[in-house]
Amino acid sequence: MDLFNEFNTEHNWLPKDGTVNYYGHILSIEKANYYFQELYNTIEWKHDSAVINGKLIYTDRKIAWYGNKAFNYSYSGTNKVAIEWTKALLELKALVEEKTQHVFNSCLLNLYHNGEEGMGWHSDDEKSLGENTTIASLSLGAERQFYFKHKETKETISLLLNHGSLLVMKDETQSHWLHRLPESKLIKRPRINLTFRTIINQ
Repeated sequence: MDLFNEFNTEHNWLPKDGTVNYYGHILSIEKANYYFQELYNTIEWKHDSAVINGKLIYTDRKIAWYGNKAFNYSYSGTNKVAIEWTKALLELKALVEEKTQHVFNSCLLNLYHNGEEGMGWHSDDEKSLGENTTIASLSLGAERQFYFKHKETKETISLLLNHGSLLVMKDETQSHWLHRLPESKLIKRPRINLTFRTIINQ
């Protein structure tokens, strides 16, 4: 089976109110392994933080924020300032832009050390991203299940995100759908997720 043509990239995985396209593997196993190790060892990882009930807490999960310039990105009551792209990130950015035909100016990376680290229900609907934003999510490392839930009907959709695969959320997705990465004690391997974004008006 040709993994690079396994999925119909025009297929919308959402039944309404948004568009989610799954490209499957856009990297060979060798390339995906290389980039995972490169990012794991060279990215300026920091524990993520959030303000919950007036308290600043830090997560086991680590993040990094890169961009064309020192973009500010605020969520969960905290602010991040983008740092300069690395060579590996620029290579992956070019590949994702070629596949999606969309230009991105920033990338938020997440490092999940194992399946006990995840992400709760949320939407990437910050003002700095604008309306109907496009977000390209590249997965490296452990396979993880990814869920969408409609904000009104509560209908859920799930996808298994593979090592070296690309998922794109666009159109009205962030306005009408939540998404999450659930925890799983069965998963022992780490995962790196790169979410390429477009910051506006900065």
